[in-house]
Amino acid sequence: MRFIIITILFFIVVLCSCRSSKKLQSAITKKDTVVTVLLNPAETDSARLVHETFEKIKANHIDFNTFSSKIKVQYKDNKQRNYDFNAFVRIQKDSIIWISINAAFGIEAFRVFITPDSVKVMDKLDKNVQFRSVEYIREIIQLPVDFYILQDLIVGNPVYLDSTRVLMYKERENSVSLSTMGNFFKHLLALRKHDFAILHSKLDDADVIRSRTADFTYNDYITINGRLFSASRKIAVAEKTRLDISLEYKQVQFDGLLTYPFNIPRNYSTK
Repeated sequence: MRFIIITILFFIVVLCSCRSSKKLQSAITKKDTVVTVLLNPAETDSARLVHETFEKIKANHIDFNTFSSKIKVQYKDNKQRNYDFNAFVRIQKDSIIWISINAAFGIEAFRVFITPDSVKVMDKLDKNVQFRSVEYIREIIQLPVDFYILQDLIVGNPVYLDSTRVLMYKERENSVSLSTMGNFFKHLLALRKHDFAILHSKLDDADVIRSRTADFTYNDYITINGRLFSASRKIAVAEKTRLDISLEYKQVQFDGLLTYPFNIPRNYSTK
């Protein structure tokens, strides 16, 4: 069941098992203009640039009341095993994340109901349901992931980005990059220069012993009701093993009227 949980919560698996193959500084080329932020940059030009960049990132933050999408997921592990499935995701902001996983021939295999303090997983193949607290997710991935981080991952907002501990800022012709240090990750973020949409997000584990890394690439931006939304994403994660995940978002809708059914049949067992 542990493997099933990780697979179903495919956005969380990005943070589960990573090993860094590159150092953060390898992403900085000598020909680029690099502005280093000082420990106390209150009156420096670099502080102004960083502040303006974070304000633009905030302006692109995807806010909503409800969200829904069909997501085609392609999943490949280090043994070259491939998995394809469709995930139907519905979110009531700050309240409910509902996920339905369809296996071959459109048969629903799993249904997940997540709230800020609980996780329910219905296995429709083995006819059982599992009830867990959000602490269960944290135990699996050994990180303080909560409902709100998962919500941001799904819609495409940056996570683990600490504006108070900026290591580097740089500008290229078509992009802006900055890196921050948080309690758990170094975060290197690359943005399109003209609209500050996220191009790439790289998380390197602050714990050098574990050295997990996760690479997010965002493509195919569309505008939905004034929101910049990446409809195609690729994720590569590694530690002792490597996982590659491709996500294709279809039928994306914000602020529609949604339901979140989770009716448990009487003949289902409880785990």
